[in-house]
Amino acid sequence: MASPKLRCSRFATTSRTYPQPSVVTTDDPFITETNDTKKCKLYPKRKRLSSMGSHLPPWPTYTSGQTIPHNWKPCSDDYRKQAGWQQQPQGTTKPRYLEQLEDYLHKELLLLDLGTDSAQELRLQPYREVFEFFIEDFKTYKPLLSSIKNAYEVMLAHQKEKIRALEPLKAKLVTVNDECDKRILAMRAEEKTEISMLKKEKMNLLKLIDKKNEEKISLQSEVTKLRKNLAEEYLRYLSERDARKILIADLNELWYQREDRSLAQSPGIWGEDPVKLTVALKMTRQDLTRMQMELNTMKANFGDVVPRRDFEMQEKTNKDLQEQLDSLRDDYKEVRKEHEILLQLHMSTLKERDQFYSELQEIQRTSTPRPNWTKCKDVVAGGPDRWQILAEGKNSDQLVDVLLEEIGEGLLREKDFFSGLGYEESVPPFLRFDGVVENKKPTKKDVVKLLRDAWKERLAEEQKEKFPDFFFHFLERRFGPAEAMAWAYTIFENMKLFRSNEIMSQFYAILMEERSESVYIKQKETITELLKEMTNVDSQNKGLLTMDQLRTVLKSTFPFKKEEKIQELMEAGGWHPNSSNTDLLNYHLLFTEDEEGQSVPFVQKLWEQYLDEKDKYLKELKQLLGLELRDEVTLPKVREALMTIDPKLDKQTLNSYLSQAFQLPVTKLPEAGEHKEEDIVTLLQTALQQLQVADIRRMGSREQELAS
Repeated sequence: MASPKLRCSRFATTSRTYPQPSVVTTDDPFITETNDTKKCKLYPKRKRLSSMGSHLPPWPTYTSGQTIPHNWKPCSDDYRKQAGWQQQPQGTTKPRYLEQLEDYLHKELLLLDLGTDSAQELRLQPYREVFEFFIEDFKTYKPLLSSIKNAYEVMLAHQKEKIRALEPLKAKLVTVNDECDKRILAMRAEEKTEISMLKKEKMNLLKLIDKKNEEKISLQSEVTKLRKNLAEEYLRYLSERDARKILIADLNELWYQREDRSLAQSPGIWGEDPVKLTVALKMTRQDLTRMQMELNTMKANFGDVVPRRDFEMQEKTNKDLQEQLDSLRDDYKEVRKEHEILLQLHMSTLKERDQFYSELQEIQRTSTPRPNWTKCKDVVAGGPDRWQILAEGKNSDQLVDVLLEEIGEGLLREKDFFSGLGYEESVPPFLRFDGVVENKKPTKKDVVKLLRDAWKERLAEEQKEKFPDFFFHFLERRFGPAEAMAWAYTIFENMKLFRSNEIMSQFYAILMEERSESVYIKQKETITELLKEMTNVDSQNKGLLTMDQLRTVLKSTFPFKKEEKIQELMEAGGWHPNSSNTDLLNYHLLFTEDEEGQSVPFVQKLWEQYLDEKDKYLKELKQLLGLELRDEVTLPKVREALMTIDPKLDKQTLNSYLSQAFQLPVTKLPEAGEHKEEDIVTLLQTALQQLQVADIRRMGSREQELAS
């Protein structure tokens, strides 16, 4: 019934013989019923094809007389070696039974309606019928083919049941999705309405607050005016009362003088009767005695009483003296407190003097001769000219750093790889790598240019991330994730080596969290503000200023700097004792930088003065606290000390300093006077180190406060 070539293609997937399978049965009533129904329907069709199935012609025709060996294996090498193995001859025709099966399948497929949802299921039915015809006619392979067909039928039924069970879930999922979308839209609409209402309420409240503030200001001004008028009226009434009393006394005096004058001018008083005069004298003496007794009684009863006018005058004098006494007491307390501070400063100065004296003795005992730095000019790359540029204006300590940098630069260029530091917590996040990374060997100028680009991108960044994370992400964006770690190690080693370079040293300090990022930003803002002030003064826009104008700009920009600090900046800017006040200076040259990131002496002096002022500020704070570095300090003591050394400190800046010193968020800091303040404690050394990292500046001149 089948050629060797056909049998070979059927059994090409295995090399072993299979036992004759039994018919697969199943208890599924759905499948049983379906199979029985299909058999009834297929019986007439099978009857029409039975005549062709009983006499199947061989195809190809040359295989009709071949026999199959007992140990025959399809598609094996032994079988190919047999004499009966031949190529299929050309021009053979298909068997008639095969052609009828194909025609039947083609007709059934054309009669199907493929526009319904069950199109694929209907398309499978003609194939199922043809396969059953094939099984019925091939009796030898009927058990195997029936088992294969039943296995596929069971799997199809199982998949249908699965699909039928999942259909309600799909509809439910769509319904739930629609409901969730509707809820989200409704919630968004409610939120928009609520937000708009809250915004309107906020605007109304702000207007109400402004109105109340205006009313408060007007009422305060009216109360002040009324108090002033009341004081004026009170003084006027006092003066009127005193004038009335004086007027009454003057009137009484005039009346008495008038009576005396009238008695003296009476011409007939001496011509009266002596007896009458004697009686009148006697009555007068009695009146005098009575008046004398009343006078004595009055003196006895009211001898200690003073006049009301004198009492009020004395009371006013006493009140003035009491106010002066209170003021003097307050001044005394302030002077006493300042005296104690001066005593502490004196004691610390004595200690520093003794320490410096002992250090001087030790230096004099162990000091070595001053090195001859001119010997380095023949060793450093670039010769004497470059060494002269490097050594200009530097002391011995700085020259040692320069020499070490030159030596380290050569060693760093000889190094091809860096060893990773691992993943420990002590390793910075941007260096956590285990393995070997390549040394990219950039020049000093390349590193400075890269750091400048990093600062530009950092200042333009809206959402600030941690500086080490930003640095590594910047390298990933610039060089790609594969090269970022190598560049991180290369730049880190260069920054660690060239500590005398301003840009590298500041970037390294911020990267290692030894200094706050705000210090660099504030320094750049100060330089920008100073340049802007100089540009405003330069009315002719020629880029030139006189020395007087430069001094005026420095004093207005830095009002708390002393005269000697201003003089240092003037000298760094190019002023010298022989300079005239009208000499012109190109102020743009004060802010230039070279290719390696080194600033001119003017900007360097500004940075040095900032560091000196910060150190002095923290030393004053430590001396005022009067504690050792290992002693604990509370938040109220630090608050009081900061307000003492810097009285102009506003509340927001004070809270930021306290937050930095005690490593607490500003929102969690208790208000002054609360009991929770005493519970916040840290070591003095830790607090000073945290303040050293941050941007600490004096907000007002303490000397002016003490003088006032």
